[in-house]
Amino acid sequence: MANINNVKVLLVEDEPVLAEIVQESLQSRGFNVFQADTIALAKVIYYDSQPDIIVLDVMLPDGSGFDLARQIRNVDTEIPVIFLTSKSLPQDVVEGFESGGNDYLKKPFSLEELIIRIRALLSKNRLVTNKSAGITKIGRYRFHYPQGELNFEQKNRMLTTREGEILNLLIMNKNQLLNRDELLLSLWQNNDYFSSRSLDVFITKLRRYLKDDPSVSILNVRGRGYKLIY
Repeated sequence: MANINNVKVLLVEDEPVLAEIVQESLQSRGFNVFQADTIALAKVIYYDSQPDIIVLDVMLPDGSGFDLARQIRNVDTEIPVIFLTSKSLPQDVVEGFESGGNDYLKKPFSLEELIIRIRALLSKNRLVTNKSAGITKIGRYRFHYPQGELNFEQKNRMLTTREGEILNLLIMNKNQLLNRDELLLSLWQNNDYFSSRSLDVFITKLRRYLKDDPSVSILNVRGRGYKLIY
């Protein structure tokens, strides 16, 4: 999980009350928040502060957040963008993702859900930009990432891409709780019933793959997430 203490958030929202509530909530969790109420100001802050993530309203006084996202994507393909909007038609959601958004949160929304989604995107972005290829020891296992090869003595197993991603995130959070919702939002971009059941299946498979070394285990912290112990 990304360390939020130095994370810079560009919040682009023109509703004063909502902007204040979101800004205070994020700051109370340790985020460094820069707030803009127009596209023009958002551009200035973006280039001056170089934020780590953008939380972006769609309908702004001087234009569309979708257009701003497109402009940012022309110069920055990595920064995560979450859209905040009351527009909920399917074509609006599609346009949001096509313009370069990573996530789409419909108003009214839960502040806790926004924070979870921010953390998930930061974790995913860190994984994409900072991961290092190589071999990790997991007890008596050897895991080759990103190739996805898991070795135990003379036995070799090729993991699927999703199995490898989950195992790598568990390794990155070794002996620490990996939040279930953050894991779902990071890899599936949602935490609905079907994605949740899929995650359960993948965790069960990984436990089976790792059963030959009793010192290695994936613990289920009920209602919260998973912890890889070795």
